[in-house]
Order: sequence, then structure tokens, then C-alpha cells
Amino acid sequence: MNDPIQAATVRVFIALAPPDDAKDELARALRSAYETYPGLRWNRIEDWHITLAFLGELPVSSVPGLRRPLGELAAGRPPLQLSLRGAGHFDERVLWSGIEGDLDGLHGLTAEVRAAVRECGIAFEERPLRPHLTLARARRDDPSSVMRVAAGLAAFAGRTWPAERLHLVGSNIGRGPGPIHYRDIASWEFGDGRPVSG
Repeated sequence: MNDPIQAATVRVFIALAPPDDAKDELARALRSAYETYPGLRWNRIEDWHITLAFLGELPVSSVPGLRRPLGELAAGRPPLQLSLRGAGHFDERVLWSGIEGDLDGLHGLTAEVRAAVRECGIAFEERPLRPHLTLARARRDDPSSVMRVAAGLAAFAGRTWPAERLHLVGSNIGRGPGPIHYRDIASWEFGDGRPVSG
């Protein structure tokens, strides 16, 4: 049997993730939608995240250089208080849950994360931050399921939770016929808000 060939690139993004109990709360609210709309391509609950910066396909060799600046950034910032609220859709095909709470802090963190990436010499497309959690995607021949699920989830109001870790994530998108899976390349706890020395 041949050894698998190691990819020269990896698709990378930087994100926050809700804690398990907050994700479970939303999953319970989605239970009937899972049963009613099995044709939607539902994201795995363990992959739910809030993307702060999508870096795209990077050479594997460039990824280690992100570790120290992102770790120092996280250590110098307190956790953000966020919650999951309601739902919506992009282009009638992508279902999402909204984010509420310290949105000013979230935008500030995003700006710092993106600046740290640029300082590492990594170019990426900087799209405006629209804080959300992607839940599912509709197939091209299904123009209405996502809108119906979003309408049913509009009143959802989850509990407030602290975003306690910053995640550097790699995905296997485009690497085979199966579903997209994400894995942490590294993650760092947020600190107490005091600058890190040294």
C-alpha cells in the first residue's frame, strides 16, 4: 500500500467556536428541521464556527508562522460574550444563525486578527465581517427549504457564552468526494486583556 501524499497546501481560516452546550441548545431547536429537511447538506455540529478571517489555500510551510502572533493576540484579549440569535439565509441556499453580544469587540478582534495575518506576509481576500454560524446548504434544485427553516428559527434566542479560544483551522475542502471536515491546526485561550510581555 502506498503512503498517502502530503498536500503542499491547506485551506485555512481563523475562527471562534461556540461551546458545546450553546451548540447543543441550537441543535435542539433544529431537531424538527433535521427531520423535515433531510435533503439539506447540514454542517456537522462539531464544525460550527464564526469565521473571522478566511485565508484560503496556503502553502503548508507558511502556516507555522501564524502561531506566535495569533497566540500573543489571544493572550492579550479577554473572552468575548456572545450568543446565537435567530436565523437567516444567503442567496436562498445557505442557512445561518445570527450572532449577538459584544459585536464591537468581535469586529475589533477581527481587525486585529487580519492585521496579524498581513504582518506575516499572507495575502487574503478581506471580506466584510458578517458574524454568523453556517448551519446548512441547499442543493441547487431546492430553492425554498433554507428559507422555511430560517423562518422557523427566527425567534431562537440562545444563552450568552464566552468565546474562550481563538482557532486556526484547516479544512479538507476539495480533497475528495466526502463532506467538508475541519480540524484545529492550533488554538489559544484568550487572556485577561492585559498586553503580553516578552
